[in-house]
Amino acid sequence: MNTSIKEAAEDRWFNVLNYTVLTLFFLIVLYPLVYIVSASFSSTNAVVSGRVWLWPVEPGLKGYAAVFEYKAIWTGFGNSLFYTVAGTLLNVVLTIIAAYPLSRRDFIGRQWIMFVFVFTIMFSGGIIPNYLLVKSLGLLDTRWALILPSALSVFNVIITRTYFQTNIPQEMLEAAQVDGCSDWKFLCKIVLPLSGPIVAVLMLFYAVGHWNSYFNALLYLKDRSLYPLQLVLRSILIQNQIDPSMVTSEEDLVARQGLADLLKYSLIVVATAPMLVIYPFVQKHFVKGVMIGSIKG
Repeated sequence: MNTSIKEAAEDRWFNVLNYTVLTLFFLIVLYPLVYIVSASFSSTNAVVSGRVWLWPVEPGLKGYAAVFEYKAIWTGFGNSLFYTVAGTLLNVVLTIIAAYPLSRRDFIGRQWIMFVFVFTIMFSGGIIPNYLLVKSLGLLDTRWALILPSALSVFNVIITRTYFQTNIPQEMLEAAQVDGCSDWKFLCKIVLPLSGPIVAVLMLFYAVGHWNSYFNALLYLKDRSLYPLQLVLRSILIQNQIDPSMVTSEEDLVARQGLADLLKYSLIVVATAPMLVIYPFVQKHFVKGVMIGSIKG
């Protein structure tokens, strides 16, 4: 009896310590986000003087007004939306088509094909060969340059294959084959309806990657009308860097620096808000999907 009481007390202390540490980490991660949002709604003087700590000081929308004065913002937003939706759709389809056969035990040569896939993770051609490949395919300065080169992630193929292997019983496939179900019909009618969590995880991974992508656009695009939002925001930040030769007084320097800082925080909020809005809707499936293979029973 005393032993069980002692174990219960130790469990309570462990839970207290665990929740304390997790709460501390949560606050460490949360505070920068709160500060950025608060700074974006504060005045330039408050940002420069360091008076913003937790809540907005002298609230206003000056930073957002400066951001949305740029017409390229709306074009970039539309481009990023297209790249994210079209790219994610293609990514998910190709990932499922690649992962499902590799999860089948009766698929001849799957080990060799998986080896070739994994080999591409360990060894990459590099920036210059990739650029030459995109150029030789005639994709430079087109929307496809941001979609086709990243059409498939081997890491996501491995995750999806593991999900199919651990969550789709072999007996279900055998029963479907006895009833005359084809492989394609089995995938569409049985596998996909049971694969909601992994599809949600794939959509989130790919969508975030496309939304935040700017380096490929920097390499492959010259037409500014095709720029994604991230590259447009980068251009705005570069344009608003302070040139000492243009500063006429100390007050002018403070005003320019304050506007540049305010613009920076507003741009961060504008760029991250869409993904933050989408995440709560896939959180339940995301948590289940990322735990694939952690417990086998």
